Amino acid sequence: MSALAHFIERAGVATVCISLVREQTEKVCPPRALWVPFALGRPMGVPGDTEFQTNVLRAAFGLLESATEPTIEDYAIEAPEAGPGQWACPLNLATPPDDSLSGKLTAEVASLRPWAAETRRRRGRTTFGLSGASEDQVDDVVAALVAVAESGELGERPAGNIEWSHEMPFLLRHLADDVRSFYHEAVASQPGEPAPNHDALNAWIFGETVLGEVLLEIGDHLTAATDEHPFALLIRNFIIPEGHYRGLANFGDMA
Repeated sequence: MSALAHFIERAGVATVCISLVREQTEKVCPPRALWVPFALGRPMGVPGDTEFQTNVLRAAFGLLESATEPTIEDYAIEAPEAGPGQWACPLNLATPPDDSLSGKLTAEVASLRPWAAETRRRRGRTTFGLSGASEDQVDDVVAALVAVAESGELGERPAGNIEWSHEMPFLLRHLADDVRSFYHEAVASQPGEPAPNHDALNAWIFGETVLGEVLLEIGDHLTAATDEHPFALLIRNFIIPEGHYRGLANFGDMA
């Protein structure tokens, strides 16, 4: 949005940006920006606190009167505590123009890519790669998952030049683990507190992301394939954590 502000200003419309990552805003240097010390995903602070959010907006719009040159002003007030167990998605995963399953998941991964790369740079390592794909082949892993979700084909290995680490359907577990690792690494780069715990990450992936939608579709195919693939339910339960598959207990339906 900071870069877009320059084009809007050229059309004669004054703009104000709210910045969550000051370093990025400094590089783009928008006409006016208010940097807020909040977690990514919460540019106004804690959800539901209308008085606090209104004050943030007042400070932002106040720059329309006070800023006579490109300005980044700091908002000095920390947001109130969100409360135990609460966590906001670090990014706005907007709906892409292509509403196919492949288009939506590809766009979602693209929006997370810079944040995952930052975590890898900072840590000097990655947990991505259990499937046999390298960290720059996440799109191939995504394509493989979508193909299974759409077709229900559990026996054929994904096409391409990657030397996959396992045969199907066991490979599905590692494909899912790789993409989840990518999402976890992206989330790890968000500034602010609280950091999400394991349960919060799972609730986010399976409740708010296209990845969760794709994995649930694969779970449905695995559930229906127990006669053909004796380990199908075991693989499903590795892919989808307890409490996140269609209201069913993961290991209760394996007896």
